[in-house]
Amino acid sequence: MSKFSLTYLGIFSLLISILSFFNIIYSYYFNLYLNLDNYLYSLLLSLLLGCIFLFKKKDNSKISIYHKILCVFAGYIVLPIIISIPYFFSIYNISFIDSYFEAISGFTSTGFTIFENIKNLDESLILWRSSSQWLGGLYFLFSIVLLIDIFDNNFKKSLTNFLTFNTSETLKQSLKILILYSSLTFIIFLILNSIDLRSFVAFNISMTLISSGGFLPVDSLSVILNNEFKEIVFSLLMLSSFFSIFLVYNLIFIKSKNINFFQEDLYLFFYLITLIFIFIIFFNFNHNFSVIFLSLISSISNIGLSLNDSPQNLSFVLLILIIIGGSFFSTSSGLRFIKLYSLFKYSINNLLSHSKPKNIFINKLSFSEAPFDEAEVHKYFLSVLIFVLSLFFITCLLTINGFHIEDSFKLGILTLMNTVNSSMLGNGEINFQEMSILTKYYLMIFMIIGRVELLTLLIICKKFFFKN
Repeated sequence: MSKFSLTYLGIFSLLISILSFFNIIYSYYFNLYLNLDNYLYSLLLSLLLGCIFLFKKKDNSKISIYHKILCVFAGYIVLPIIISIPYFFSIYNISFIDSYFEAISGFTSTGFTIFENIKNLDESLILWRSSSQWLGGLYFLFSIVLLIDIFDNNFKKSLTNFLTFNTSETLKQSLKILILYSSLTFIIFLILNSIDLRSFVAFNISMTLISSGGFLPVDSLSVILNNEFKEIVFSLLMLSSFFSIFLVYNLIFIKSKNINFFQEDLYLFFYLITLIFIFIIFFNFNHNFSVIFLSLISSISNIGLSLNDSPQNLSFVLLILIIIGGSFFSTSSGLRFIKLYSLFKYSINNLLSHSKPKNIFINKLSFSEAPFDEAEVHKYFLSVLIFVLSLFFITCLLTINGFHIEDSFKLGILTLMNTVNSSMLGNGEINFQEMSILTKYYLMIFMIIGRVELLTLLIICKKFFFKN
């Protein structure tokens, strides 16, 4: 493994050690001594690995995009091993495979859990679960910066005017992300605390919302959201993982308001407003809009949390919204709305150019200075194709392992989109602890595949199978 990869993993190992230290302090302060030693183990191991990775002999060789992709994949495999330590050595007799499953589910911000009764868990372990998905959301954003070269120019311009990033620019953008990510987490915590949520619950949920995760500090969301006002506020806060993390920063600090910096967020805003009107007119059957609104926002932000009385007859519509996903530079997953819209517009223009050959149709999006070329459209199409193939494979594997084909299909979508299962999708009763070891391996692999940009899979395949 290259020096660059080790440095990247070393930084996040040290971040795990910081989170372990906070858990130790929290356990001491509230006299939670049952699992205290476990966080000491994770602190020592992450600190040791972080120091070893960071102080390896320097390597001045050029880092290729393949090394960067493999580095990101390695992080999703190695870092959850450290995160799994408090689960494995806890008093709850959790096997290593279950501990690793919980760690990967948290680190990929998916939210599948082996725990049935969260209220019976030690508070320090609940905090550790939330911290793991918070760190995973940060890792995902850092990885987008690391892999910026594989994205097309329209997406790059939503972040920068540079053609590519050198080390200095990468560090600058990463530091900006860390500050924004932490600040938004704190703001969400303050808002949740102001609507009469217990501070411990508000802090854990703030880490869930900003990371587009699915772990809750309680057994049911309905326990804490007991009136319409709380439901609306909670729904609006979920939009923090739907829009770009740079949106507020660009609105405040960018002096020359280049429309490229807001292009995707403008499309997402119109997309959101359209969906709200459609849901008000066609899907507000019981006139309980706050519940419908929460289900809508939870789906488009790839969080997946729902209330007990969420309508299950909208599960297919909500699954489609989960597949579409949120912003390119947010913690949500999905194929991305602007990609699908660009692909749709390109296809329509091609059809019209054949039916009306005398007319010229420009493949250009509104709020954009230049048209997108065919190479970008090919990338979008390949991303969709890889998603379809991945969904087919995981559906087949789950069906072979005893799941009903409908449940396999739904669970496959949620796994690839890193979205937690819930009652609004009609599959909230899945028991992950009782699944076979092989099924858990399948889910872990596809959770990682879903968190890494699908285009990277094609690049890796091209590297190893088509060397010429």
